[in-house]
Amino acid sequence: MTSLALSFNEVKFNPIVQCDGQIWLSSGELAQALDYKSVKSVSNLYNSNKDEFSDSMTQVIESVTSGNYKKKSRIFSLRGCHLIAMFARTDVAKAFRKWVLDILDKHVGVPVAKTHKSERTALHEAHALLVTKTKHLNVNEAWKLIHQRFNVNHIEDIPYDAIPVAVEYVHHLIALYSSAEKKQFGEGDLHNLHALATHMIWARSWWQEFGDMIKKLNPVIYSRATTHFVDGSSLAWQFVRADRKQELKQCLSDFDWLTGIYQQKLPI
Repeated sequence: MTSLALSFNEVKFNPIVQCDGQIWLSSGELAQALDYKSVKSVSNLYNSNKDEFSDSMTQVIESVTSGNYKKKSRIFSLRGCHLIAMFARTDVAKAFRKWVLDILDKHVGVPVAKTHKSERTALHEAHALLVTKTKHLNVNEAWKLIHQRFNVNHIEDIPYDAIPVAVEYVHHLIALYSSAEKKQFGEGDLHNLHALATHMIWARSWWQEFGDMIKKLNPVIYSRATTHFVDGSSLAWQFVRADRKQELKQCLSDFDWLTGIYQQKLPI
């Protein structure tokens, strides 16, 4: 298994052989894959969250350099790499997380285990608090935000190791939404916010229709743009006027994206 050729974008990995049969990658190669300029960025992510890593996810090994010097370095298993990528905020982090899961599931033959509800208690509590604290999100809309952020279809598909990251993300949303709802806007401001949000949602829907063309040309650029479209449109729905939401949803559903003129249809 350790002889498996692995590469992500332009980074070719040199898996490190360990007796446990897992694939282990060096911190340096992990930093390159996540588009960091220095291995210190990976070290900082680990040191800030080391209590969430188990021995099966990261180890420190000792090697001998050409000058017969002993050198210690940290390595990560694929699950450890995935967790590091959960904390990363680079443009390629999301694509890298998906790549790691694909390797685990397809090539290595280790299916990514689904979590049980009892293992997601903190996440369910954070989700309930998000719905309670915000006026514009119902239960399903709140779950959808979490699904989109972690690129899953069901909440049980979020890996157990990533549950703390998901909880942190939900609390970030709570702070974001709460701050927005405390602000006082005039009628003109509210109209402009509605128009801005509507355009953002429209752009996201356009990307859903035509983004695959970009994906075929450059998957990395597609992944970077998709993250912004998804996050932006998810937040934008908060600022669409309540009496125009259904009209906008119907407009998006019925619009002819090849021949239609959006200015004539957009409910602003």
